[in-house]
Amino acid sequence: MKKLLSSLAFILVVLSACTVSKDIETPKSALPANFRNAAVVSDTTSIADIGWKNFFTDPVLQQLIDSAIVRNYDMQIALKNIEASQLLFKQVKWNNVPQVDFNLTASTDRPSNNSLDGISLKQDNIGTNHIEDYSANIAVSWEADIWGKIRNQSKSALAAYLQTVEAKKAIQTDIVANVSQGYYNLLMLDAQLDIAQKNVRLNDSTLRIIRLQYDAGQVTLLAVQQAEAQEQSAAQLVPQFEQNIAIQENALRTLTGELPGKIERNSTIDQVPVPADLSAGVPSNLVSRRPDVKSFELALIIANANVGINKAEMYPALRITASGGINSFMASNWFNIPASLFGVVAGSVVQPLFDHKQLKTQYEVAKVEREKTVLQFRQSVLNAVGEVSDALVKIEKLKAQQSIAVNRVHTLQQATANASLLFKNGMANYLEVITAQGNVLQGELELASIKRDELGAVAELYQSLGGGWK
Repeated sequence: MKKLLSSLAFILVVLSACTVSKDIETPKSALPANFRNAAVVSDTTSIADIGWKNFFTDPVLQQLIDSAIVRNYDMQIALKNIEASQLLFKQVKWNNVPQVDFNLTASTDRPSNNSLDGISLKQDNIGTNHIEDYSANIAVSWEADIWGKIRNQSKSALAAYLQTVEAKKAIQTDIVANVSQGYYNLLMLDAQLDIAQKNVRLNDSTLRIIRLQYDAGQVTLLAVQQAEAQEQSAAQLVPQFEQNIAIQENALRTLTGELPGKIERNSTIDQVPVPADLSAGVPSNLVSRRPDVKSFELALIIANANVGINKAEMYPALRITASGGINSFMASNWFNIPASLFGVVAGSVVQPLFDHKQLKTQYEVAKVEREKTVLQFRQSVLNAVGEVSDALVKIEKLKAQQSIAVNRVHTLQQATANASLLFKNGMANYLEVITAQGNVLQGELELASIKRDELGAVAELYQSLGGGWK
């Protein structure tokens, strides 16, 4: 008997080391040596390695991001997902432990007098017309992990837990990028509101002069009307920008998990510097930095495990069961030991034979899902490289646009000042003044918009490189 048990144990150990399916390794995507529009450098460091508090140095922005990370509801849900996944992972570790149940039963059965049990009761002269049964036992069942099904379940649970961690990181990178871009948009709206208000005051000054000239008979009523229309056009922008400011403030408050309200700020968009060093590093590091790419890599581990689990379902399963306790047909001697003691040990091998091809189909579907996961991983890497390249080209071209816009605004401001001076001296007509003022208004509004876009592209680059979760 000992030899039989030893042989069986040895066979189980050998078989448990077997694998019924071969895992697919994480594919090596074809990546360029450098990102498009990035300076060719040998340094592998990236701005994504910088913590967000060191990358975004504006105190108000830091406070908004910090509040959003703590109070944003998407982030709180992600933390709950991590908590639930961790519990499931801990539970899977118990799959190798035998299942133990305690059973306590008492029953009575009144058979028909014409049944075999009823006739037997009469013949045995027990003195009762019913059958009683009292039992208290412990039942143990255990399935040998011969084909690695439980091992694969543990691998899948661990990868699923790590996926929730990566999901939390991805949400944080989104929060950091969205809050920073919203904040820059708010500063742009502040600047545009100030520009519109200054232009209203400028137009109002011009209008007063034109009205005096009209009273003196130097210009027609048309000149007054056109000047009034110019002032009204600039004035119309003021409530529009005030509306957009309030909406943007509400959006930022919502991101930070707070009720809508005003956001105090003490910086202007011109005071926010664009970082001089925006090193993107090398594309090969994206896989380890980007939470979404890492999540697809973990998804492949889960897919490999699912293939192994479904393949193992098609193989024989060895189950060992045992139960023991006390049993009696009379309550009075239920706990009469050792007379009431009993024990049962059984072993079984279950091999699926005919299941309408369900197991085979599930296995084939699992393989297809694994192939799909490989494609999704490759796609995520490709998208990540594309997003970084897009952000780099935005920063490069917006910098060029800003340089041109600055010069254009400077020229328009000089032209407006000259037109006003010539107009006061009677050397320019009112149309030249109105045109110059309208051009400088649009030029200054566009310059503020370009600066916002440039700062937003920097935040986009930081996010696309996988920065923000540190």
